[in-house]
Amino acid sequence: MNKSSNGYDCVANGTNGSTVIQNGSARKIGPPNYGATVIDSRAVDYLLMKLRSKDTESKEFMVYGDRLMTILAEEALCRLPSVVVGQVETPCGTAHGLVDDKTKGKKTCLVSVVRSGDILQEAVRQLEPGVKVGKILIQRDEECPNKTPKLFYKKLPKDIADCFVILVDPMLATSGSARMALDVLVSDGVLPKNIMFLNLICAPEGLKKLKEVYPEIHVVTGAIDSHLNEKAYIVPGLGDYGDRYYGTE
Repeated sequence: MNKSSNGYDCVANGTNGSTVIQNGSARKIGPPNYGATVIDSRAVDYLLMKLRSKDTESKEFMVYGDRLMTILAEEALCRLPSVVVGQVETPCGTAHGLVDDKTKGKKTCLVSVVRSGDILQEAVRQLEPGVKVGKILIQRDEECPNKTPKLFYKKLPKDIADCFVILVDPMLATSGSARMALDVLVSDGVLPKNIMFLNLICAPEGLKKLKEVYPEIHVVTGAIDSHLNEKAYIVPGLGDYGDRYYGTE
């Protein structure tokens, strides 16, 4: 992969991957996951196919997208450091499974990469009211062949260094924007091991580069797609998530 002078570029043409249908269920094969957690869920696969379809109009896209973001949010929250194996007493006995241990966790902060990240951020906030929130505005230069990102704005809690941060952005293409956002968090004192990156679709090229630069980051994603095309768009992808959700195509 090539680097530009600011180190955030990533070129296209990765390893092909695909999804096969076996016994009525979709099974992902293809690109390696580079240590990421790929959510194994029939509901995620189903809703993601709704979003992928070019025939899904903006209103439907918003409805399916919100449903899918809620699932992603639940998957992120159950992977917080405070969630451990334990037990609870039921009316009929003892049940073993995942429980909250507040003594092991930090305060949680949600940081979105504006604007598509705001959609996923809101889904998590609905499940975890009162959680701290941060914003980072990064846009990639569509005129640049390598889609180099630029930082325009950041607003983070003053005590973010003491938080476990969930960084949210639905699409990971070249990973330039995600890596820049991570640089912002680290420069504000957040340790990489205290960051989870939550997203919907990853391109293998971008995911590989992200894990090379930040191997300690826990990536939780709904899918790893085939590759980036010559315009650095995810294939098969779903187009521009924000434009399709907000009807600004």
